[in-house]
Amino acid sequence: MSLWLERLGATVHGYALAPDHVPDLFSRLSPFEHGHSTIADLADRAALAGAVTAADPTVIIHMAAQPLVRRSYDDPVETFATNIMGTVNVLEAARHCARLRAVLVVTTDKVYRNEGDGVAFVEADRLGGSDPYSASKACCELVTASYAQSFLAKSDVQVATARAGNVVGGGDWSVDRLVPDVWRAIHAGRTLELRYPTATRPWQHVLDPVAGYLLYAEHLSGVRKVAETLNFGPHRDDSRISVAEVAAIMAASLGSDRPWQSTSGNHPPEMTALALDATAAEHSLGWRPRLAARDALRWTAEWFRGFDAGDDVRRLSLGQLETYEALR
Repeated sequence: MSLWLERLGATVHGYALAPDHVPDLFSRLSPFEHGHSTIADLADRAALAGAVTAADPTVIIHMAAQPLVRRSYDDPVETFATNIMGTVNVLEAARHCARLRAVLVVTTDKVYRNEGDGVAFVEADRLGGSDPYSASKACCELVTASYAQSFLAKSDVQVATARAGNVVGGGDWSVDRLVPDVWRAIHAGRTLELRYPTATRPWQHVLDPVAGYLLYAEHLSGVRKVAETLNFGPHRDDSRISVAEVAAIMAASLGSDRPWQSTSGNHPPEMTALALDATAAEHSLGWRPRLAARDALRWTAEWFRGFDAGDDVRRLSLGQLETYEALR
């Protein structure tokens, strides 16, 4: 997001914790030409308010979160505090921005009450979430709607939430995510272990939803009213690809023929099927996913192969970004 905004000529003020794993994408893309970075915690309301005031933004895109389902089981208090009160702190700071025109809060495809039947969710479906991560993000949706109606609408600031699918892409080394786990297993020379190999998810390349967020923010900051929440998901057929298929495609693309194996033992429950219907984003914004799931995995593997070969990360990322922009 920061790299793309820089390419578009925007001045970006970032606020986040320091990366918690090595390697990390942010430090390898830095420095940003027109970027200002504050390393701090969303829980520090005073520090966040000071950073937002100093930035004097016209658009706020709130993406910070505790984003991992398994970690939410290990530390539910941190997850609820970060995802709910962190969002409250962002929106509270936004109330006092004189030039602000739009706020976009990014949540997740997991905000919906999921019965596991694989039916693609639309924006009007009931919110829910059995695990702490999903529940915290559903709460985030309610917090955003409350601030929009109670405070920000009075200042003519448009507020919306965006719900995306399971993203893949170069530069993701997060713990307990499928693609980074494949990459780490290959580098360590060990067999990849999968918890739920038959589960299906709405896989998409990270550039697809980011393109949607930017387009959404542009519409929100204009004069025309748009929907207060939108899904950004892949083509419908791409929601039928299982965890095992993704792992096999990635491993083969990275040059490994070592088979995966199911992880033994008890694991926190996760839904076996998840799918999104992004028709509303297509109709209201003219957005559509440009990469099919298998192409998204191919692009991701190409990025990691370039990284492993020692390619410059900024040049590698900009190259894929430029190629993506040229797609029709």
